[in-house]
Amino acid sequence: MNFWIAIKMTLVLTVLTGIIYPIAMVLLCGTFMPWQAQGSFVTHNGSVVGSAIIGQNFNKPGYFHPRPSAAGNGYDADNSGGSNLGPTNKVLIDTVRSRLKDLLETNPGTTADQVPIDLVTASGSGLDPDISPAAAEFQVPRIAKARNLSEDAVRSVLAANTSGRWLGLIGEPRVNVLAANLALDGMKTQTASAH
Repeated sequence: MNFWIAIKMTLVLTVLTGIIYPIAMVLLCGTFMPWQAQGSFVTHNGSVVGSAIIGQNFNKPGYFHPRPSAAGNGYDADNSGGSNLGPTNKVLIDTVRSRLKDLLETNPGTTADQVPIDLVTASGSGLDPDISPAAAEFQVPRIAKARNLSEDAVRSVLAANTSGRWLGLIGEPRVNVLAANLALDGMKTQTASAH
């Protein structure tokens, strides 16, 4: 008797949670949040250039650089995940030192104590599309020089692409790297100011 009850419950729950619920969620999300349900794709000049919720690598001097990624070969959505290395792990320490060295070389005139931690450590997913405002501010002089813009012009892009805490309470302020870089591409190059 219990055997047949277990079989029936398994079938009912399989249909409810394995078929009906997923179909209902797809339909609801597609109806009420179509942009998010389709992957939050960002288009520029009629072409998809990325997703607002998945990071990608930008490494040219005239762009904001994202957090480092430990996902696959970097920003690989098929292999999302962090390095899972502890703070005393030699591999992690050497990796952070190497990233720090590279940052100081690509951002002349800066010192190690000025580097925000999110520019040398990977996120838990390896796909973080955002950086902290401090990480973005750190990169302003390099971007301004590479694009022949004033630092204030780059800071205005930074300010326009900084999101605050949700409802003023939840999360941290952040800058979406893709959105900020697209805004930079939309600017006209000007003579760099002396300040």
